[in-house]
Amino acid sequence: MNRKLIFILMIVCSILLFADSKKIEFGEYDLENGLHVILHQDNSTPIVAVSIMYHVGSKNEHPERTGFAHFFEHLMFEGSENIPRGEYFKIVQGSGGTLNANTSFDRTFYYQILPSNQLELGLWLESERLLHAKIDSLGVETQRKVVKEERSQRYDNQPYGSILEEIFKRAYSEYPYSWTPIGSVQYIDMATIDEFIEFYETFYVPQNATLSIAGDIDIDKTKELVDLYFSGIPAGSKEIYRPNIVEPPMTAEIRDTVYDNIQLPAVIHSYRIPAQGTEDYYAINMLTTLLSGGQSSRMYKELVDNKQLALQAASIPLSLEAEGQFIVFGLPNVGIEPAVLEEAIQEEINKAKNELISDSEFEKLRNQIESRFVQQNSTVAGIAETLADYHVYFGDANLINTELERYMRVTKEDIKRVANDYLDENQRVVLYYLPKSQEK
Repeated sequence: MNRKLIFILMIVCSILLFADSKKIEFGEYDLENGLHVILHQDNSTPIVAVSIMYHVGSKNEHPERTGFAHFFEHLMFEGSENIPRGEYFKIVQGSGGTLNANTSFDRTFYYQILPSNQLELGLWLESERLLHAKIDSLGVETQRKVVKEERSQRYDNQPYGSILEEIFKRAYSEYPYSWTPIGSVQYIDMATIDEFIEFYETFYVPQNATLSIAGDIDIDKTKELVDLYFSGIPAGSKEIYRPNIVEPPMTAEIRDTVYDNIQLPAVIHSYRIPAQGTEDYYAINMLTTLLSGGQSSRMYKELVDNKQLALQAASIPLSLEAEGQFIVFGLPNVGIEPAVLEEAIQEEINKAKNELISDSEFEKLRNQIESRFVQQNSTVAGIAETLADYHVYFGDANLINTELERYMRVTKEDIKRVANDYLDENQRVVLYYLPKSQEK
């Protein structure tokens, strides 16, 4: 099959994929207390996702009390005035549901996936957390131990587990991204009950929350239930802290070595990138797909398959509400020095800077982005979270239907330009991760 025919078929597949993605219908409104509500009805399966996103992450913390946002992710499962301690999980799982939560630099997200006839239960549980979560010495001490154990297992004793911390504390000198959501055990130990209550009363308030419900619901009935369980919750009275600090530009490369409990070295480059939702953000996301979007991507094919310099090589744009990081990561193959792999990584970056990608490669990128959109909105849980994300970060939940157009406006020239603008060797953090046995 000739190259021209392949190119035409790729364009046709792209058009068909885009046409097949259905518009996601939803409604949204605010309660008088400031709670934002988003409802999406999909009666194809008898399940419902009940989620609530609080616009608070690690960047909203005091620098001497880091880890509060993540700590609350755990503490909010302790129960409430009407939910006995330790019963939250049992109630959901006993009703045939699942639940979880996660914390980032910018927000904290809780969700339940339930049989649709348990919608009211899910709303009651979330309203209990918002109205009067249980914050007492027993719960706090219990979760202190849990958070310490999580940090020990997932960060301190996990190979390469400290990478984000090591990058971010060097990449930011002023903005409160210089610490990561896991925070400091020392500060959690020092915190008092009154400080935890203050955090809860500041950030866990209706005007700082988005309730997103998707699935097998009746819209009118759901609105009645939302009103029943949430409209009586009073709005918070404290000022919600939003950092307005401007991070100064980097003027020189920061290069360092970290000795870790590892067997294989690692090479990490991290570059500062603009906030999510900006025009260049979309081109940067396409750039990382070019470099490491699967085993057919440039870095994998060249560094892992062809040159066999690396066991793994990838780039990850960690997009944040303020300036984020574009992280390039490589594990050298056995016998390959980190400096040799770093040089090869830089060659792939330079290629993106100096050469326009081909038409066929560009269409492949567009197809990958379109496929990603279809996949992230293939479940009611994914839709609930995406709607909340778009409202919280951009003030526009309808981006769930229109953001793909922003990606499709990116040109080959844009991809080359952002590679030059942001992957600057003088504006990056470079870390070599080496086995502790090599430390002198």
